[in-house]
Amino acid sequence: MPGLPNAVRIRQRLAGTREPTDPLDVDVAALSRRLPDEQVRALLPNLRPAGVLIPLIDRNGTLSVLLTERSAHLKHHAGQVSFPGGGMESRDTSITATALRETHEEVGIRPTAIDVAGYLNPTPTVTGFAVTPVVGFVVGEPEVIVDRAEVARAFEVPLDFLMDEGNEVQTEEEHGGILFRITTFHYDGHRIWGATAGIIKTFREKIL
Repeated sequence: MPGLPNAVRIRQRLAGTREPTDPLDVDVAALSRRLPDEQVRALLPNLRPAGVLIPLIDRNGTLSVLLTERSAHLKHHAGQVSFPGGGMESRDTSITATALRETHEEVGIRPTAIDVAGYLNPTPTVTGFAVTPVVGFVVGEPEVIVDRAEVARAFEVPLDFLMDEGNEVQTEEEHGGILFRITTFHYDGHRIWGATAGIIKTFREKIL
C-alpha cells in the first residue's frame, strides 16, 4: 500500500502540533454530530481531562502500536482495548505527564523511554472524558510489565494494519438507549472499537 507512514513522516506530520493549553477544549461540533443536543449539553460541563499515549515501537524497521486490554472489573471501559492512559490527577503537571505516568503504571514503560512526537486534539467520550492522545516513540526494546489490577494483557498491532481503511468494519453499538455507528478493527482475536478506534482514525487522517 503506497504512502504508508514511517517514523520520519510521522514526525513531520506532527511537528506543528502542541499540547493543548486546555485539555477540556473538545470539538463540540464533532460531538454534536454523534449525540443528541440535550445529551451534549449534559455531557460537556462534566467532562474530565484524560491523557492516553499512542506508543509506537520500531520492530526492525516496521512500526507497531502497543495497545492494552483493560481488566474486566474496571468501572470505565472494562474489557475493552485501549491505549495506555487514564484520568488526569492533581499531581500531574500537564496532560502529557498524565499519559506518561499512566503508561508507566499500566505497562511499565518509563517516561524517559518515550520520545514525544506530537499531539492530537482532545476528543470527548460518551463516558465523560476529554481524552488528549499523545503520540510517542518508545526508545529501545521496551520491557512491558502490565499492572494486572488495570490491564489484562498488552499486545502490539502493526501500524500498517491500522492505517489501511480496508481493515475497518462498520458496526452499531447501543449506549444510553442511543444507537451509534462505529468503526471496529479485528486483529489477532482482539476487537478494537469505540474511542480507541476513533483515535486511530484521527491519527491516520493526520499523518497520511
